[in-house]
Amino acid sequence: MNVKDLERYKRLLLAKQDELSAAGETATPVPPADEPEGDLMDRASADAEAELHIRLHQSDAHLARAIDEALIRISRGTFGVCEVCKQPISKARLEAVPWTRLCRECKE
Repeated sequence: MNVKDLERYKRLLLAKQDELSAAGETATPVPPADEPEGDLMDRASADAEAELHIRLHQSDAHLARAIDEALIRISRGTFGVCEVCKQPISKARLEAVPWTRLCRECKE
């Protein structure tokens, strides 16, 4: 992979990292799940919303960690190489998921 491609992927990763940071700053706080106010349906709805917020936060944290790891791989010179089979990851896959660690075949 050439320097120009690496710089492009680095820009994509940094842009996604900024997007996640901005989303985290504007996120609404998780509503309290044990609010005694409201009827049973209100509490069930609040519980479901709290669970959704938690799952979204976990997903964003996982993605942020994957992006950080991809940036480290760029600096180490191992970006774009599958961690399982050690073969180059296709450009199409890197375009779609620049933080990937695995080629399509190993991911499947």
